[in-house]
Amino acid sequence: MKYLLLCMAFLSVACGGKQQDYRKAEDALDAGREFINSKLQGDFSKATFYILPNEKNTGILQEMERSYRKMNREGRQQWRTASINIQEVKDLNDSITVIYFQNSSDKLADTIYVVKQKGDWLVDIGKKE
Repeated sequence: MKYLLLCMAFLSVACGGKQQDYRKAEDALDAGREFINSKLQGDFSKATFYILPNEKNTGILQEMERSYRKMNREGRQQWRTASINIQEVKDLNDSITVIYFQNSSDKLADTIYVVKQKGDWLVDIGKKE
């Protein structure tokens, strides 16, 4: 019986969710940066931690992950080594911020909305201007 409890305790620690290790974003810019970097690194578990949890955002993130996984090794490596170039951070109000950015790999202009919900800053990737 003790052996069984010990094994169960070990498995719960070993298989514990990685999300616990992610730190909450301190502000909108922090949430946006963490999300963008996680996406570039291919760490979609971490990117999930920083998105506003709803069906639309989850679907968009899953499509981003599929596209990332379809890239060849060189393409994924270029994304992993890319830097984030933030063009502008615009506070629409005290709970919504828009971040205009591009990454150094594809240099395409992009926009994300970061919202404060229940005290947490989260990225709403489903919202566009």
